[in-house]
Amino acid sequence: MSIDAALQSYLQDRRLDQAVADLIGQAATVPGLARRCEQAGIDPAAVTSVAALSELPVLAKDAVIALQRADPPFGGLLAQDADVVRVFQSPGPLYEPQLDGADSWRWGQVFADLGVGEGDTVLNCFGYHLSPAGAMMEEGARAAGARVLPGGIGNQDLQVGAIADLGITAYAGLPSYLKALVERYDEAGLPRERWRLDRAMVTAEPLPDSLRALLVERVPTVRMAYGTGETGLLAYENGDGAGLVLADGVLVQVCDIATGAPITDETEGEVVVTVLRPHYPLVRFGTGDLSGWMLGPDGSLRLRGVLGRTGSAVKVKGMFLHPTQVAAVLGGIGGVAGYRFVIGREDHKDTLRCEVVADPGADADALVAEIGSRVREGLRFRAEVVVVQALTEGDGPIVDTRDWS
Repeated sequence: MSIDAALQSYLQDRRLDQAVADLIGQAATVPGLARRCEQAGIDPAAVTSVAALSELPVLAKDAVIALQRADPPFGGLLAQDADVVRVFQSPGPLYEPQLDGADSWRWGQVFADLGVGEGDTVLNCFGYHLSPAGAMMEEGARAAGARVLPGGIGNQDLQVGAIADLGITAYAGLPSYLKALVERYDEAGLPRERWRLDRAMVTAEPLPDSLRALLVERVPTVRMAYGTGETGLLAYENGDGAGLVLADGVLVQVCDIATGAPITDETEGEVVVTVLRPHYPLVRFGTGDLSGWMLGPDGSLRLRGVLGRTGSAVKVKGMFLHPTQVAAVLGGIGGVAGYRFVIGREDHKDTLRCEVVADPGADADALVAEIGSRVREGLRFRAEVVVVQALTEGDGPIVDTRDWS
């Protein structure tokens, strides 16, 4: 079967033409969507298929941020009668509404496919403060029928103690953080027979084969999933070793970066998402992630995973770092002649170093303290801050030196 044929089967099997028609029919009066259609010269009543929807230009993340600043808080993209139960903040800042309803971000699909359910306790090691990831995973695990321990990030001694005391059976978080917990459990001298954690759903950073091999020595089933804070779950591994299965409740496209046209072969492009919810119609949203299509063993359409980024933002320690954020937080600090962030990878963990060139006569120790504080508070990262004599020309404000082999 060809990619094009598998794509047509995906659209037909999920009844996505009808889902798109229903979505636009119900959401056409949402101001932000109505404006986009008008600007593109598209009659919402004529959008009765995925092909017709694909005439709408891609909505970039930066464009959503601009809309929210011009028309706060949600840029006119939220229906008037939408029931918002939580609001999250992602870098930008971009504010993300969570609508009422069980598992509104659809992560329950990957937990259920992983075999997580009644009788399981999931250690959720995603952040709960401002970021949507912690709440997303908790709702997904609970939708699958499991209990959740809201571990968040940090407090590893308490977390490994809970793994032993509670009989934790599943994990959600970064793959590098799972490795750190395995190592901390052993360092603490906790009984190996009380380690029952045998399934893990990991996301938000790459999972190279070398790291996967280390993890499955202690956690037999480790599955990678893919989603974003704006759109929720998009795709996930199902255990057959062939790409990522596409999630229900969302239309996923791979589109030409320049034109936004859907790609129907193996060519790489941007992942573009339409979430099928009329009260917050995030339509043709450009994730900024690069991917491509492939076929599963059964001939089904799969994503090849995240192959890179289209823009200048870089994901480090599971969160995005963007040059505009860096400039906003570090710009204008007295005594600083230049700066850049250098991202590295050691022992399957991201490292972040902020290199600073100080003006002559500046107090280097004071600069290190101030910049470290600004990075923690403004960017939500912890970075090593070092004063250097000069920066390499042409590298830009963010330099990624990681090797994912």
